[in-house]
Formats: sequence, C-alpha cells, structure tokens
Amino acid sequence: MTKRLDGKVAIITGAGCVGPGWGNGRAAAVIFAREGARVFAVDSNAERMEETQARAHAEGGIIQAHSCDVTNAAAVAAMVDACIAAFGRVDILVNNVGGSAPGGPVELTEEGWDRQLDLNLRSVFLTCKSVLPHMAAQGGGAIVNTASTSGIRWTGAAQVGYASAKAAVIQFSRVVAVQYAPQRVRVNTVVPGQMHTPMVEARLAGQRAGGDVAALLQTRQARIPLGFMGDGRDTANAALFLASDEARFITGTEIVVDGGMSARCD
Repeated sequence: MTKRLDGKVAIITGAGCVGPGWGNGRAAAVIFAREGARVFAVDSNAERMEETQARAHAEGGIIQAHSCDVTNAAAVAAMVDACIAAFGRVDILVNNVGGSAPGGPVELTEEGWDRQLDLNLRSVFLTCKSVLPHMAAQGGGAIVNTASTSGIRWTGAAQVGYASAKAAVIQFSRVVAVQYAPQRVRVNTVVPGQMHTPMVEARLAGQRAGGDVAALLQTRQARIPLGFMGDGRDTANAALFLASDEARFITGTEIVVDGGMSARCD
C-alpha cells in the first residue's frame, strides 16, 4: 500500500518535546515517518528526541536524530548538510521550533524581545536559507512553517514578542512561496490555536495560572467553540496534508487549527 510520503525526505525541527506526549514537532516526526518519509529529526536537546524516535521506530518508521541550535546559522547549514549526507536529498522542511514569553513592550526586556524573534522567526529564516537551494536544484519541495493564532488574534495574554514573530512567520511564508513558485517549491503555514501539548504543564501553567494546570486548561478550553482542545497530532496532520502531493496546488496560504477559536468575536 502506497503511503502519502513514500520516497520523501523530511527535516522536522523541534522534533523533541518538553515532556511525555504529543508536542507539534514530535507528532509531525512520528506521523511523517508513519506515512513513509525518511525523517531527519532535529532538536537542540538530544534527550527530548528519545521518545520521538522510540514512537517512530515502534511503527517501523525511518528516523534519524540530529542535535542543532536552529538560531545558529553555521549549525543550521551543517544540519542540512548532514541530512543530505544521510538521505541524499531534502523534499520537506517542517519548522516547529518556537516558544512564548509573557509581556507587552514595557514588561518584556530588550533581551527577551530579541530572544523571541530569534527563536520563532530567525530559526525559520535560517532553515529556509539552507534548504531552499537544495529544493530548487532538485526541482521542488514543500516547506511548512508553524505559526500561532497569537500571530492573527489576541489570544488571552500579552506576549508581544511571540505574537509579532508568529505574524511575521505567516508573511515570510507568503513571500517565499511566491518567490520560489517557479522552482516548484511550495511554502505554507499551519496556525495552531490553544493546543494541549506538554508545554502546558511544563511552562505555560507557571507563567499564567500560578502553576494550576487545571485552571489554565479550563480557561483555554472555554475559548474553543468545538469544546475541546486539540494536541500536536492535529497540528501535524495539517502539516502532513500541506507537505503531501495532495496539496500540490496549494502554496502561500495558511491552515488554522484551533477548533474555531479565532472565528469568534469574544
């Protein structure tokens, strides 16, 4: 039976996770491997990729881990070279690295602002910078960048650095999509909403609810018209579609994965 990504090589950044469960990157790595891709899984923390690899291998997937700080240009270039050396090409790039910091312009420090732009936007710029020449030379490819509903709406907390960077990721993707369309490189964005990923327990509850995970989950879920929160698998399934040949005529656009949250007025 033919799988949706048979014969494809996929670089997936942020493929680890801060805890057990389905983060966006881990889910993408496992699901892409399940669908036949040879996955080059990238994270700054090798230990965080152990569960990712174990889940993929348990399903017979092909996955190779690589540690990389995707905010470092030299490290990113070396990472892409390592993928080419391991698998011979790169057909898909999925950018999942990111993270939020609280605060508006007054509360957020200059260093915090710079870090938010580096983590959420510079990382996308650097990976695309190194991957695009390979995709163009081989006659095409698919890039899926991960933004956030914080980049298109107020989502309940002042996080101006994160929101600004994620809005920029959306426009970055549109510009690159048009520029590289003649080379048959498609570039799209997944825009997840308030998902229940391990990040909720590991970081967000402490930032926004005094460590009360249940209270934070209740607040987040109340914003979602469908009445439940998705997880990293929902983000990954949208990325899978955009990376697959089923989306061959789709570029320069976004899929919002938020249970209807950004469509409501309140």
